[in-house]
Amino acid sequence: MALYEHVFLARQDISGQQVDQLVDAFRGVIEENGGSVGKVENWGLKTLTYRIKKNRKAYYTLMNIDAPPAAVQEMERQMRFNEDILRYITIKVDALEESQSVMMQKRDDRPRRDRDDRPRRDRDDRPPRRDRGMDGE
Repeated sequence: MALYEHVFLARQDISGQQVDQLVDAFRGVIEENGGSVGKVENWGLKTLTYRIKKNRKAYYTLMNIDAPPAAVQEMERQMRFNEDILRYITIKVDALEESQSVMMQKRDDRPRRDRDDRPRRDRDDRPPRRDRGMDGE
């Protein structure tokens, strides 16, 4: 069986309990078709970058799935019909992470990126800017 990471976005006006019911329903679809759902992470209500179906926020949920492709296709088919699901994405992975995802880690626990490692460009390194007139020349 193949390993997948699946993230879906649910509407903002449903409750957290209804999100859990959605997870249980999709878990049932996967298990009926011979798969299993490992870790489930509820990332909570987050602001969207842009509106999706008149929603400014959405509940984000991650599911680790070990299932045949047909089970995942059936789950995605049912998600298309569900009005509470705004978006979803399923990614096939080589191995599932058992630890917390980056979204669930505190900022202090994340590895720090040093900005000093990047090469810096001075103002003198930029190409000269050409002033253009009204006619574009």
